[in-house]
Amino acid sequence: IGFLSPLAGVCGCCGALRPRYKRLVDNIFPEDPEDGLVKANMEKLTFYALSAPEKLDRIGAYLSERLSRDVARHRYGSEYVCIAMEALDQLLMACHCQSINLFVESFLTMVRKLLEADKPNLQILGTNSFVKFANIEEDTPSYHRSYDFFVSRFSEMCHSSFEDPDIRTKIRMAGIRGLQGVVRKTVNDELQANIWDPQHMDKIVPSLLFNLQGCTDSSPSPGVEKEKESPIELTERCFRELLGRAVYGNIKNAVKPVLMHLDNHSLWESKTFAVRCFKIIMYSIQSQHSHLVIQQLLGHLDANSKNSARVRAGIVEVLSEAAVIEASGSIGPTVLEVFNTLLKQLRLSVDYELSGYNDLSNLGTKVIKEHEERQLQESVIKTIGSFASTLPTYQRSEVMLFIMGKIPVPGMYPALGSANTGYEGSRMIQVMLLKSLFQVTVGFQSTNMLTALPTSFLDPLLSFTLMEDAEVRLLVLEILISLIDRHENRLKFSSISIISDISVLKLKVDKCSRQDNLFMKKNSQRLCRHIFLVCKEENSSQRHFESLFTLLALISMELANEEVVVDLIRLALALQDLANDEALPLFNRCAIHALSASYLNLICQLTTVPTFCQHVHEVIQARQKEVPFLLPEDVFIEKPSFPKLPESLEKMEGDVLFLQTKIAETLGGSGYNTERLATPYIPQLTAAIFKRSFGIVIIWTEMVDSVSMEEQERERRRLVVERFQTAPFEEIAAHCGARVRLVQPPPSPSGTLSSAHGQAQSRSIPIYEMKFPDLCVY
Repeated sequence: IGFLSPLAGVCGCCGALRPRYKRLVDNIFPEDPEDGLVKANMEKLTFYALSAPEKLDRIGAYLSERLSRDVARHRYGSEYVCIAMEALDQLLMACHCQSINLFVESFLTMVRKLLEADKPNLQILGTNSFVKFANIEEDTPSYHRSYDFFVSRFSEMCHSSFEDPDIRTKIRMAGIRGLQGVVRKTVNDELQANIWDPQHMDKIVPSLLFNLQGCTDSSPSPGVEKEKESPIELTERCFRELLGRAVYGNIKNAVKPVLMHLDNHSLWESKTFAVRCFKIIMYSIQSQHSHLVIQQLLGHLDANSKNSARVRAGIVEVLSEAAVIEASGSIGPTVLEVFNTLLKQLRLSVDYELSGYNDLSNLGTKVIKEHEERQLQESVIKTIGSFASTLPTYQRSEVMLFIMGKIPVPGMYPALGSANTGYEGSRMIQVMLLKSLFQVTVGFQSTNMLTALPTSFLDPLLSFTLMEDAEVRLLVLEILISLIDRHENRLKFSSISIISDISVLKLKVDKCSRQDNLFMKKNSQRLCRHIFLVCKEENSSQRHFESLFTLLALISMELANEEVVVDLIRLALALQDLANDEALPLFNRCAIHALSASYLNLICQLTTVPTFCQHVHEVIQARQKEVPFLLPEDVFIEKPSFPKLPESLEKMEGDVLFLQTKIAETLGGSGYNTERLATPYIPQLTAAIFKRSFGIVIIWTEMVDSVSMEEQERERRRLVVERFQTAPFEEIAAHCGARVRLVQPPPSPSGTLSSAHGQAQSRSIPIYEMKFPDLCVY
């Protein structure tokens, strides 16, 4: 030592006196940085840190100091920065002690310095270290750690615009992984800053969407090794993980930035990306929270009511796709709110289309494009069907009643039609709402027609068959067909024709249930009556007659007992008589004849009575020879050729007509009601004061089949006599007592008190004290 210079002696002395942890840290750095971390010395440092955990924070601070010095000196060519970060990573992975928090602070400080550097390789290095840290479960909580910087910096990296496309891709992917790490580190730690706060979500979500949408230029150049996954794949995985961790209270904060991003970048109009985003959302979140997403979309649709039709159509398209994915079979507690919003959009769209403006209170707003509004209307109707398909049967029935209550009747509900659009607006809304109602009925399966078609729904629906508008009547027929067809037979009767052998159709038929019999006992005359009246409309087209044939066939398949079969045969014969009405257009008269023939040909094969079938076939053969224009093959063709129809139609007689007496004779021998078959079907008006125009509401009272009413009255009297002849005295007395009570005025919930002026005053009586007749008690 004596030969050493004083300076050398001092240096050696100082080096020997340095703390052990510093010497251990220094020893992990090799003389040649390209050799990398000295693993043997790193093991010694790790062992020391585990043995003396109180020194861990000092080790971290010293490593941080060395790394900061290398960064500050711009020693990017050396590998000392990488060695220091590798050492920090290994110590972080190995040590889990009470003093880990101070070491973590040193670690995060260095990560922050690397992320702030303007060199991509350091940014990526810092990100990789942070991701490793994010995957560590810490044993000790931290009360003061903040990740705001990392959220901001990683989000900024996600939007990198570096010139070199390969480096730009790497930086963006590093930013995505960094955001994924922040979420993992904070989402389940109540002591950390709430990552679901809008200030964080408004940075994280748009950054992910930016990469999900715009990474088409990020494919590696030729000769460059391809990443294990593309930026889009990584982004989608990160986005799904974020949404999958969201709980009930966080869904809105996660979805709102998506809506804003689509707004700000005009992405609703193209629809494709918006639909993709919400497919990811709906598949990623917990299923019990999916209705929250639906509600946010509905609210956003309302907020954009005055935006362009393309924007509204995009939101509606997303709603439709989201409804299909929604798997729980319910769209939350506010089912009717969903349909109310969609129906409101339909009405607004009709007003916009007819007025030409999207703000009726300010005619200076931008002009509406009619074809875009039509596309929007079709999208809304499709979406209504999508929502309905997710609902159970009982909720679908509620929705059907709800929509029916929204359909405007001109003159009765004038407020539903805008003052600026008038009756044409009301007519269009009628059509749109009936189309929506039809979408709800598609795929509707109910074993009980009494619940599928309650009086509160059937009566107003049938009333629309009396409208002059041919499209409205056709929609009503389609709705009835959809509800009655419970065995998917409708497609087999989609075209009207003479079917020589119905066995080839392989029809699915079940025996008519008791509930179906009750339904038809109550409604068969009403259905027949409206079918007859639709045939009388002069503007009925081929589609109307095809739908009528389908409806008659399905009623025969699904709901017909012997009594109903008789009524349907009488109706078909009445239609034959109606075709002789010279006031009807020639096509309609031929079409009615063809409809009657097609249906009688079908029903005779369903009854399987040989003599009935023989008579029908004889008439059809006679028509084929003499008057083929009274059969569907000559009337209902794709492009009607009017030369096939005669110039005029004389009253038909003889062998080309189906004879009521002959049919009654043939069916009477098989047990059918001969008296009823022999009586012609003649619908009558009991009272009808109406004007056929859109200016005044069409008011029809129900028509009465006189024969049916007489038979019902005879049956009622027979049952009364039978009861008094056979029932016990106590039952008769109880029944008569109940009837007496029913005849008396029903008790009011309020009694009467005398006032000071001698006038009656109401006195409240609780409902539970009222006395109800037995027949009124369920």
